[in-house]
Parts: sequence; C-alpha cells; structure tokens
Amino acid sequence: MHEFPHRYRVEMSAAAEGPLQLDADGLATLHAAAPKEFDGPGDRWSPETLLVAAVASCFGLTFRAVARASSFEWTGLRCEATGELDRVDRTTRFTRIALHASLEAPEPVDAGRAARLLQKAERSCLVSSSLSCPVDLEVEVNGVDAPLAGGSRSR
Repeated sequence: MHEFPHRYRVEMSAAAEGPLQLDADGLATLHAAAPKEFDGPGDRWSPETLLVAAVASCFGLTFRAVARASSFEWTGLRCEATGELDRVDRTTRFTRIALHASLEAPEPVDAGRAARLLQKAERSCLVSSSLSCPVDLEVEVNGVDAPLAGGSRSR
C-alpha cells in the first residue's frame, strides 16, 4: 500500500444540457445525470447511485481483505445496497444506507464467524466510515439469515 494521504482526482465536464462526463486517469469515462427522482432521465449513473455503489463496492473489497487475513474460504458475495435520501432540517441528504449481504461459502461453514467477518468489513469500510448517515448491515450465509453480534450496526 502507498503512503497516506491518498488523492483521487476526477474531472467533470458539462454543457448546459445533457449528461455530465466524469474522467479519471486510466479509467473508462462515465456519463452521469440527475436521477428520475430529480426529473433526470433515469438512464445514467447519478451522484446518488454512485455514492451507494461506492459503499457497496468498498464493502466487497474490504470483505475480500478481511477474509484473506482471516484465512476464511468463500466462493461468492452479493450485496444489495439501498440508500435513503430525505429532507432533514430543510437539507436533502442521505439518512440511511442498508446493506444486505449474501455470502456463499463451502460447507461446513461457521455462519457466526462469517457474519462477524462481514460485520468487520462493514466497520472497516473507508467509504461508509466517511459518511454521516447510518449504514445498517443484514447478513445471510448460504441462503440462511445469520445474526450479527450486537445486532445490525448503525453509525
């Protein structure tokens, strides 16, 4: 890993109408627009969907690292992330992000250990740790709900 601080540079360009263009060195260009909830076309990534995607992808990458460090074998992870946007004190902001993680692991699997590792990944995720809204986690392992230590966590 490189020394801190890390810096991530994105260039945004826009015209008076149409999608925004997002560019970063070495990455494919993204086109973004307002979501349909804000009268956008609904067919592009929006700042709202990009933020929720950042939480979900950070959770997945962090789980990979946590599982590797813990010598935990697994075969697949799906994460459904839902961000809730609302008006609070006359300010529009995210009020909650819910993660539903579905982990597949070879049998026999210690579902409690798997749930603890998933919970550790959520707690260690730098994106969700940077947010002021709560991030709640629900877990299932091999298709069965797995309880989390201390229940679902909110910031």
